[in-house]
Amino acid sequence: MTASMEMPRVQECAVRSCAYNHTNDCHAFAITIGSSDHAHCHTFVELPVRGGIDQLVAQVGACSRSDCQHNSDLECHAPAITVGPDMDMADCMTYRSR
Repeated sequence: MTASMEMPRVQECAVRSCAYNHTNDCHAFAITIGSSDHAHCHTFVELPVRGGIDQLVAQVGACSRSDCQHNSDLECHAPAITVGPDMDMADCMTYRSR
């Protein structure tokens, strides 16, 4: 038997150029956060088409920023996150260093 964990949702995405962004809502099924040097959204993709699932609001599927106060065992435990423009166009603005 496996335990189910509710993943944090992407409350807002201010990166309008992302193909998953529909009016500041991310519609990817889940996103991945983290790089070795900052909290980059690895699901960010800049394309001329819009993607994702209209009925969904994205959730954080994985986060490799183990130095974030919301991270435990490489899983995000924040209630929700915000993604915004920063170093690589799309970063987790909820990231807080321990």
